[in-house]
Amino acid sequence: MRRVAKDMSEMPGPEVIGSMSGLEFMQAIRDGRLAGAPIAGTLNYDLLEVEEGRVVFGGRPEFSAYNPIGSVHGGWFGTLLDSCMACAVQTMLPKGRGYTTLEYKINILRAATTKSGLIRAEGRAVHVGRRTATAEGRMTGEDGKLYATGTTTCLILEL
Repeated sequence: MRRVAKDMSEMPGPEVIGSMSGLEFMQAIRDGRLAGAPIAGTLNYDLLEVEEGRVVFGGRPEFSAYNPIGSVHGGWFGTLLDSCMACAVQTMLPKGRGYTTLEYKINILRAATTKSGLIRAEGRAVHVGRRTATAEGRMTGEDGKLYATGTTTCLILEL
């Protein structure tokens, strides 16, 4: 697990984020020069790959993410998909621009448990305009099985 922020003092502010392109920002998190989001530590996932228009997170479901019926809660899938899709959009943004998720949709195709091993969430930017962007994501297991898919729309912001 890469370094994740433990409190607000470790979180990069708008002045730091705005001083880099979105790709540079995501690479700084991947390389450990900036702390990642606290949610990554909470839900046990890590930033694995970053390139222009594409981001991959990898996570191992833990028991703490279970729902009452004995499998991983849908929110775990949603968080990893939201992260990979929106961060793929981030990699396409110039200095001084950021994003927020406007809406996302996921389809969970297979249950996950603590025995599922590493699940990769890959996001790819589809369209990045001046005001909105779209991306799609896929979650796959080490065996290549598809666990979930998603799409997102992001609102592009001035920082």
